Amino acid sequence: MTQAKGISIEELKTQIKRLNSKAGQMKMDLHDLAEGLPTDYKTLMDVAAATYDIYRQLDDLKQQLTELENAK
Repeated sequence: MTQAKGISIEELKTQIKRLNSKAGQMKMDLHDLAEGLPTDYKTLMDVAAATYDIYRQLDDLKQQLTELENAK
């Protein structure tokens, strides 16, 4: 089993799948919030920042997966 940073390819794929699901939901939440503006505009920055963080994490995990798969 190929490992880097103590995580296997399969574990990384599982994490990506879970995070992808959460990211999709956050994207929809942000979209719904944007459609409802100006209502709840005060939460816009928090929701946008959380959505950004999830997608950044997802990008990092995908890069790790690519590195692991290329190291085989």
